[in-house]
Amino acid sequence: MKTENPDKKIVLFDGVCNLCNSAITFIIKRDTKDMFRFAPLTSDLGIKLLNKFDIDPEKTDSLILITEEKAFIKSSAALHIARDLSGGWPVLSIFLLLPKFIRNGVYDFIAKNRYNWFGKKESCMIPTPTLKDKFLT
Repeated sequence: MKTENPDKKIVLFDGVCNLCNSAITFIIKRDTKDMFRFAPLTSDLGIKLLNKFDIDPEKTDSLILITEEKAFIKSSAALHIARDLSGGWPVLSIFLLLPKFIRNGVYDFIAKNRYNWFGKKESCMIPTPTLKDKFLT
């Protein structure tokens, strides 16, 4: 499955999670190279991509980064996203050198508690008209 524009990276996210929605807003503000497009995990595209890359949404339900032919989950997704942001954020990709079990342990702890700490919306966020082109369905 190819995306409409294969040079864009797709970020799948939990559309009802306040932390995830804040992360998407954070990414958009720092995506000066216009590298990313976004889709909720539960959208038709999200479900197709989860199936294509054999990702169980029960085990990985926050941020997933999809490039043309590869999927990154958990801390790897977050750090690969940071690599393409403006400012000093690419420096965080140095944490990719840490073993996944350490990085993902921290990530899983935050993901497990995100609804308690940051809250949950009743439905997915609706992008503003100026951001609509960045969201896929």
